[in-house]
Formats: sequence, structure tokens, C-alpha cells
Amino acid sequence: MIETFTLKNGLRVVCEQLPHLRSVSMGVWVKAGSILESADENGLSHFIEHMAFKGTFKRSAKQIAQEMDAVGGYLNAATSKIYTCYYAKVIDEDIDLAADILSDIVISPAIEQKEVDKERNVVLEEIAMTDDSPEDVAYDLISEAVFGTQSLGQTILGPRAGIERYSREDILAFRKKHYSPMNACVAIAGNFDFQHVHDMMEKYFGDWDGGSGEIFPVNIANQHPRTLTADKDTEQVHICLGYTGKPTGHQDIYPVAVFNSVLGGGMSSRLFQRIREESGMAYSVYSTPSYYPHCGEYCIYAATSPKNISAVLDQLQEETLLMIEKGMTEEEFRMAKAQLKGGFILGQESAYNRMNSMGSATILQNRLIPTDETIAKIEAVTQDDAQRVAREILTGAMSRAFVGKNIDKLLK
Repeated sequence: MIETFTLKNGLRVVCEQLPHLRSVSMGVWVKAGSILESADENGLSHFIEHMAFKGTFKRSAKQIAQEMDAVGGYLNAATSKIYTCYYAKVIDEDIDLAADILSDIVISPAIEQKEVDKERNVVLEEIAMTDDSPEDVAYDLISEAVFGTQSLGQTILGPRAGIERYSREDILAFRKKHYSPMNACVAIAGNFDFQHVHDMMEKYFGDWDGGSGEIFPVNIANQHPRTLTADKDTEQVHICLGYTGKPTGHQDIYPVAVFNSVLGGGMSSRLFQRIREESGMAYSVYSTPSYYPHCGEYCIYAATSPKNISAVLDQLQEETLLMIEKGMTEEEFRMAKAQLKGGFILGQESAYNRMNSMGSATILQNRLIPTDETIAKIEAVTQDDAQRVAREILTGAMSRAFVGKNIDKLLK
């Protein structure tokens, strides 16, 4: 059973009761991500996520960790291009502790100067770790190639120069602008009593105030398609091809999911079977859609030895042309739909996944998407629908990103 309600301060709460479980997953979703950052603010959403765990006005960083560890719970957070989510997983009897700690770190982080300076170094190390991952670099590059100077072209972590420059005042100003009950929601899934959740939310989140709901800025994919490269001392060349996709909530996201499953969405997909299984030219090869407010992106990724780059690019092109010109077989279509339906239903067995679905849908689309609706929309996709969106996407503008040793010389 699912229930939604709104506190007097405007904070939306969505909760699903799963009485067969002995656990609860709870998340606080804040509309704060790199899409909402100016160039001078890039990386602040992620920096603030780090600072939430460095102590509040009631708890030290150590106390936050100890209180959750003491009950065997799990506490974490993640920043995306669209939002920041703080979440906890606990056994049902500790639901109040989860709400107490989450409200504390989201609403009342201390953000002391000494902790800002300390965590600045941690974020810089995270940027260095990402720089050491050529796949991550390739994805950052393809975002920049597809979206250019628009906000979706920025990285989530931000530039090193920005992280080194941001002051405590910058962090507080950004928090004041984005962290408010009208710009957030709470999602809960697991074993709990509805009345208790109402009282608990009022107790821990009812005094949160300030701000108003924000509107996501419009980004346009591939206005000026580009090819970007990064020279890295790697054994492989990492390839990303970026097409214009579909936005969050668009009616075509289900046909996109079906065609993606056929092209590069799994081990039975065309790209995996041809480039890895038949040619043996890549360990990792796949395709994936990304949905954003007002726009979308569709990426094809492969990593291969420098000697095989031409052959892999040719095979990628051949497979996309086959999808454009001949489409998919009826067997591939049926298998893709079954795969999507099965994967979705199996994912619903997890309280965390259900919490995640409710929170992201609420913060992005201002509505819940019932399980039955998702299944019905997967089942309603026709083969013509899937082939239509495949052609729309794959015949559109394309940007490219390449990461590897002496990559510019290699491409020439």
C-alpha cells in the first residue's frame, strides 16, 4: 500500500508499506545536482553531500557513523546530475533513528571551516580517482561533447580549480538556494505504521523551512556535435558515441528501453555478441540511455586495444546501420520486452529499489509511477515503436569521445 502526504512546510512524503519485510529504506531527495549549477558553482552539490557527513550541530562525524553502526544500519548519499539523495537502510524498529539522522545531516550540517578544508582534499582525491578511470573520463568527455557549455556538459564532481577555490560561504549560499522542503521529498519503503510515519516526519522534518521549488533548466543535446579526446597512458582506447535521446517522462522511454536491450543492453545484445563474443575485440561494450528533464542522451561505449580501434568503430557503425535499415527481428523484440519486464519485477523485490523509484519519480516528475503502470507500458510497446525510436536516435546527430595513449595521432 502506498500513501503520499505533504507537511505544512511543503515537504512531500511518499511511503510504501511492505509488511512482509523486517527492514525500512528511507531517502531524502534534494533537487541539487550539476544541472542546476552555474559554471562558477560546478561541483558544489557534490561538495555539500560530503559535508553533510562531517558533523551537525548535534552530532560529530564519528557519532553519525557510530549511531548507525550500533544498530547494523547503512547510511550513505549520492549526487547525480539531477539530484542528491541521502539514504538509510535499517531494521524496522530503528526507523526513528534513520529519520533522526537523515533529517540532522540534511537540515543541520555544521559545515565548520576546518572540516571544509579537510573535505576539500577528499573531493580532490575523488577527482583524481576519476581521472585514473578512463571509462569515467570518456563519459565526462561525451557529456561535454553532447551538451557543450550547457549545465549537463559539466561534471558532477566539478573542476579541480573550483574545488580548491570554494569557500565556506560559497557552500552556505548554495545550500540556502537549493536545500528547502519545497525543493525536496522523502521516500520510505518497508515495514512501518502509517500513522507513526506521519508523526515521525512532522517531528524530524516539520521545522525545516526556507526556499521554494526549483525548475530544471533546459538543455539541448547535440546542438553542435563534437569529437573530443583525452590523452591518457592506457592500454586500451575508450570510445563513446553520443546521440540525442529522450527526456524524462517522455512516452518513448519504453520503446527506447526495448531497442536498447536489443542493440547493447545485455549479454545477448548485438553489440556484445558481435564485438566481444564473435570478434573478441573488447571486454566491455554496451549501450545505455540517459533521461534528463527536457532532453536525453543515448551512448554507445566500447574499450579496445589501439590496434583494433578501426575494426571496432566499423563494427559499431555496421550494427547501428543494420538497426536503422532492417530493424530487429520478432524474436529479439519479444526477448527484449521479457528481459525488461523480468528485470523490473525482480528489482521491485527490494525495499531500497522501491524507495529509489518513488523518490526519483517524485523529485523529477512530481508523481508516482505505479508498478502496474510500468509493466503495462512495457507490454504496450510494439515492434514498430521500438524500430521507430531506434531510427530517430541513430540517424540523428552524433558526438564522439575517445580516451587513450597518443589518441589524436591514433585517430589520424
